[in-house]
Amino acid sequence: MLEITLADYHNPRHRQAVVAMLDDYSRDPMGGGTALPEATRQNLVDEMAKREHVFSLLAFVDDEAVGLANCVEGFSTFAAKPVMNIHDIAVTKAFRGQGIAKRLLEEVATLAQFRGCCKLTLEVLQGNEPAKIAYEKFGFAPYQLDEAMGKAEFWQKSL
Repeated sequence: MLEITLADYHNPRHRQAVVAMLDDYSRDPMGGGTALPEATRQNLVDEMAKREHVFSLLAFVDDEAVGLANCVEGFSTFAAKPVMNIHDIAVTKAFRGQGIAKRLLEEVATLAQFRGCCKLTLEVLQGNEPAKIAYEKFGFAPYQLDEAMGKAEFWQKSL
């Protein structure tokens, strides 16, 4: 039986599940293919708990954590409303293809609507075709303001 729950960052079971799920995702080729650094494992949940605009959803099947969505609320200056970014979404390999990511996305959308968000955002690697198909089925599409200017790209600069 699938249960989606809002993670309580003070609950030891939830804390462990958030770290374990993110580490599992990090070890996957779509998450970079390496384990989370020990400092991240030790500090992640405490740092997330300090931020009121961050939340995690956990998916459990028979008390086993099998899915995770880490979300960060931002702000759209064009809409003058909050935006919900799905920073991480992952399902363990053994449970993929069972609709768990869709259920997580539905819960994120519900919470985002409750918070007055105008849209959901996420990133996806070009080569992650299964995820892109799932996101498109859910209603996501590449972002662009003006077709002549092309699609937006996600860039980063490490500090």
